[in-house]
Amino acid sequence: MEYRHLGKTGLQVSTISLGTMGFAGTGWASPVGHIDVDGARRQIDIARAAGVNLIDTADVYSDGASEEILGQALGSDRDQVLIATKVRGGMGSGPNDGGLSRQHIISAAEASLRRLGTDYIDLYQLHGWDGSTPLEETLGALDDLVRSGKVRYIGASNFSGWHLMKALGTSDRREFERFASQQIYYSLQSRDAENELVPITLDQGVGILVWSPLAGGLLTGKYRRGQDTPEGSRRFEGWTEPPIYDEDRLYDTIDVLVQIAEERGTSATQIGLAWTLAKPGITSVIVGARTEEQLTDSLGAADVRLTDAEIARLDDASATPLPYPYWHQANTADGRSSAADLSLLARHIG
Repeated sequence: MEYRHLGKTGLQVSTISLGTMGFAGTGWASPVGHIDVDGARRQIDIARAAGVNLIDTADVYSDGASEEILGQALGSDRDQVLIATKVRGGMGSGPNDGGLSRQHIISAAEASLRRLGTDYIDLYQLHGWDGSTPLEETLGALDDLVRSGKVRYIGASNFSGWHLMKALGTSDRREFERFASQQIYYSLQSRDAENELVPITLDQGVGILVWSPLAGGLLTGKYRRGQDTPEGSRRFEGWTEPPIYDEDRLYDTIDVLVQIAEERGTSATQIGLAWTLAKPGITSVIVGARTEEQLTDSLGAADVRLTDAEIARLDDASATPLPYPYWHQANTADGRSSAADLSLLARHIG
């Protein structure tokens, strides 16, 4: 297992992290899995044996039950791993039971600490943008949690580029704790993050944690052109994330993914994860699994290193046209581009 620094911090994180949305797996999370404490303990043991040191959860996963199961499964081993959780979603019916107000952030952090059975959270992440709360209030509350010792690092998730830059600018101006990371969706199925979020990471030193790097299972090789949706899969049970806007491009990408996997004698899962890990700015990919076999397969990606030619084949199959203003920037690039600019434009300007 390789370890990478989380953004500009000294914290080192395994390139593969364990996701826990399937712990409990109730309500809207039910298509992801129904893993109890014993099952969670086995998954954690498998992941730790492979070198995983970061486990990701959120308060809204099964209305807090995922955090509870994680805490129970870790028990006295809690200090041997890094725990990342999130705040933003509604945790009750009251007007202040969601969002990113100081009221909700502080109360939600205390509740997560109780459910996890710990007195500190390694990485506390905003689960989304809250346009109705001043950033100074949100970031000030996070800063207080860090200064109190209840939180060690903070991050954002599912922010747009301007959301992220506004937050970083506010933290710098007010001398608040800065985001160490952003947790985003990024995969061969959809490379939208390359337009803004990856360049921001390279420019601002914010690490990237990738959720659903296999596109909700679409990139495992189980989904093929002209075949029915596999029974027992998320899609079969009505899961709609990520959305599919171009089926032909998706299946063209899967075809190349499977070809490379067959050439190497490995799985499409491992090739898909390895592609994401090879991209600039990526700290770790978060993998969840219904079964221990799926988890073991995903963990094997830590040892896969794709060649430049293999990456180029996957890039070509999954590429999408540049949106404005990037196509114009690509056409007028004059040698004055930064590393962050080039991460976006390289495949277009050579």
